[in-house]
Amino acid sequence: MKDIEIILQDKNIKPNSDIMGTILVNYSGKYDSIVLNTQILGSNELMLFTSYNGKKISQRSSRLFISKESMPNNKADFTAQITFEPVQKHDIKFRASIIEQHKEIESDVVFASLS
Repeated sequence: MKDIEIILQDKNIKPNSDIMGTILVNYSGKYDSIVLNTQILGSNELMLFTSYNGKKISQRSSRLFISKESMPNNKADFTAQITFEPVQKHDIKFRASIIEQHKEIESDVVFASLS
């Protein structure tokens, strides 16, 4: 199993619907946090995270930072949304990284499609 893994409930993403996923950390060393970044390829638009582990995010952001203390069992569930209507199909890149003392230790990348 990977040191960090992103799992999306659905890799075919539609605008204005919840995008739900999970990040699993199996890293045996010390770490401080994880960071999840997204990029809609071929677009200047952003995906916005709305919650993680059942907690609403008051300031919606396109980057999700989760401290280790907020990850029971080294697991984080997240929800995000895309609120624009695409005129063409786009690939979406999800990249999760394990961070320790401001350094990236391991990462995972998953792609999805927006149409």
